[in-house]
Order: sequence, then C-alpha cells, then structure tokens
Amino acid sequence: MTEKSSAGQSYRGLPALAGLATLEEAARPGLSVEACVARLKRYHYAFRRLHEILTARITAEPIYELKTGFALHAYLCAEHVQALRQRVGEMREPPLGLEEVPHPALQIFFDEILAAPTIAELLVGVYEKALPALDAALARHLSDTNPLADAPSVRVCRFARLEIADMLQFGGRSIASLVEAAARPALHSWCNLLDQCLAAAGGLDGISTPAQQTPARQHSAKPYVYDPVPRRDERFQDLWNQGVNPEAFIYNPDYPPRPKALMMLFKRLREIDVPEMMASIIHETRGKPWEYYRAMSRQLWDEARHAMMGEVGFMALGVDWTRARITHNWSMRLNTECSPIERHAVLYFIEQGLMNRTGKRYEWELGVESGIPLMATIQDYDWADEVLHAALGREWYIPQFGDRKQALDYGDACWSKILSNWHTVRDQGLTRHENWWPAVYLQACQSWRVEPDPKVAAFNETYEGQRADLKAVSVSA
Repeated sequence: MTEKSSAGQSYRGLPALAGLATLEEAARPGLSVEACVARLKRYHYAFRRLHEILTARITAEPIYELKTGFALHAYLCAEHVQALRQRVGEMREPPLGLEEVPHPALQIFFDEILAAPTIAELLVGVYEKALPALDAALARHLSDTNPLADAPSVRVCRFARLEIADMLQFGGRSIASLVEAAARPALHSWCNLLDQCLAAAGGLDGISTPAQQTPARQHSAKPYVYDPVPRRDERFQDLWNQGVNPEAFIYNPDYPPRPKALMMLFKRLREIDVPEMMASIIHETRGKPWEYYRAMSRQLWDEARHAMMGEVGFMALGVDWTRARITHNWSMRLNTECSPIERHAVLYFIEQGLMNRTGKRYEWELGVESGIPLMATIQDYDWADEVLHAALGREWYIPQFGDRKQALDYGDACWSKILSNWHTVRDQGLTRHENWWPAVYLQACQSWRVEPDPKVAAFNETYEGQRADLKAVSVSA
C-alpha cells in the first residue's frame, strides 16, 4: 500500500523541495524580483571594482606571493561578475544597467581602495573592509530571499561566499605577516572613511537607511594613475639578465631530457612576467564586453599558476630557484615601450608558436622523457592551458585585424620592435649577463645524486640578438 504525504510533510520524511529548503522556509515571501535585482547589481559592482583594484596592483606589487594571490583573486572576481551579469539578465531587466554606479559613496569606497598608497592600506581595504562587507551582504541575501523562488540567485551567492572565504583567509594571513600592530593607528582615519562611505551608501547592499552625508575623498582626491613598471622582491636579482637562453638548450638534441626539464622549470617560473604584462592590457583597454575581461583574467591567472608550478618544480627537485635569474626584461619593455594592442599582439604571436610540433607538445614529451613524474604533470596542464589561450586569442585578438595572417604578422613586427637590449643594459651597467646555469644544474645534480655532465654544465648561450620565442626553432618529428 502506497503511503501518501499530508500537507506540510514530505513522503516518508524525504528531503522536501529538492533539498533546497524546508517547506516552512520556502513559505515566507522573501525578496521581490525588483529588490533582488537591486541587491545583485550592488554585488556585481563590488566584484567588478575588486577585479579592477586587484588587477591594477599586480604589476607593481613586488612581493611574489601577493602578485600571484592578486592574480587568482582578480580572476575569481571576474567569474562572479560574469555569474551575476547572467543572473540579472534572467530577471526581466533589459536594459540591465550593469555599468551604472549604484551609489556615489560606494564609488568613493572603491576608489579609495584603488588609490591606497601603501600595501598595508590596500590589504586592509580589500580584505578587512570590502570583501567582508560583500560577504555579509551575500549572507543577508541568503537569509532574506525565498530559497525556492530565488534558487538561481541563492546558488550564485553561495558559490561567491565559498570563494570569498578563501580570499579572506589569504588576506588575513597576509595582513598578519605584513601589517604590524604599530602601523594600525595610522590607518584608523582612513578605515573610518571607508566605513562612512558604506554607511552613506546604505551598506554595500543598499538595504540600510543611508547616512545623510557623503564623506570627502582622501587618497582618491587625485585620480588613480596606473603604474606599469613591474617590480620584484629581493629574491629576484639581476632583473635585466639575459645570460642564459633556455630555448637554445631545450631544443638542442645533444642535451639529455632531465637537465632540459630543469631548464623548463626556469621557463615556467619566468612566466611571472606574463601576468605583469597582461594586467597592463586589461587595465588600459577600455570599452570591451565583459567576456573579454573575464577571458583575459583567466589567462592572466593561468600564467601566474604556471610560474608557481615552476616554483614547486624547483622545490621538489631540491633546487633553490633564486639562483636562477628570473628577469623582468620582457614585461618591463612591453609595458613601457608598447601600446596595449601591441602587447596583446606579441602575446598572441608567441602563443601561436607554441601550438606547433616544436611547442607545448614537445615540452610535454620532454617532461615525460625526463623521468620526473611531476614534470609530466606540469607540462601536461601547461599545454592544455596554452591551447585555451590560443583559442582566446583567436576570439578576442584576431577580429581586430580581420584575418589570422595579418594578426600574426603584426605580432611578429611588434615582437621585433623590442628584439634585444642585450648590449644596452650591459653597457648601462644594469647587468653583466651572468651565466647562472652551472650553479643551478650542479645543485640539481647534488639532489639527484648524479655526477654532472661536463657538456651540460658548460652550456653558455645567451639572448644576445635573440628573442624568447620558437620562430627559429626546429625539432624533428
């Protein structure tokens, strides 16, 4: 005999309403569509501004861990912007009005954080003020809305809170490490200004009664000026060094796979210059569809992840990566000598060169042949990412030129524009182009417990007159 459910009860105690909520929770009215959309637009604005702030600070932030952390968090913000845009578009809202500023005081709030002159103020502004206020607003949304009627918004908010929690953990640890207690009193006035901005805006979600007075600007009284100069912390030394040409080593059939894997780790870690350069493209390119910024932010994060994979690879092999010379020559010259479209052209040109038989497939095969399992993993995912990046270039770069050939030719020309400053930086005393390879290789051999190969240790080809792409490389099939 089949049991029947009665009013207010599910069948045999099964989760009601697909597990979204209890029947009682779903029986309250919750937010109207209009009220829901008004809040969603505020979350959208907050994530968009946080994306802008974090992206803008990647290049000039010298501390590697913060540089890579900002790259991840900017990407996460970009994804949540996209999710919120989609949700608002589902709710009877054309035109969406997503580019409008929800409240002048909210604009000042984020402008102040963008213009923060010190790393202490930036970290406190992002991780103690903006993200906690956003998280609290999302929590209120989950509490106030109808969990069944507004289930799609609930999902967006829950995912956002999950990743905000990760960001807050990173930020909290960073602040504990870098913001000393003695520095806190000097931040009090500015933090109070941020609180006043939120109060004047009726809170980040706009549901409180707004304070009557909008506070005056402090750091943002002068418009923020983006700093395109890449900076590194003290672990990165000899930043103009071009004394080792890793492509010449990796593609020389006379050298064995394992030392080549070590050189590939240098190439991975060196990719920290790509986020430094891409951040400048994103920040200085205006008026694109949001999907463009989301795609570019994904690639920027991938490149930061590649650098960290190089870092992990060195650590796993027992090698001190600071003995290598992870330079900023590429990002420095592109950011200070080229326009945003020229930078993107160089990026696309290099990516396309990695798609042929001598590119990422070869590096993956080399990783496998090295006998180092982690290298196979690193190169496997690096290859997959670069295929995605090439596709993103086809979607967002090529249409600006009409066809692939014109786009590639322009990229080649832009790359040649900054072909080599090898002699210039040497003659200016910025570097002696020290050959750091023997020290790194010998340390790896000690870790591997093998005798160094004299021929490998003697490698001494530089970037003099060369550029770091595969245009002249040929590897047999």
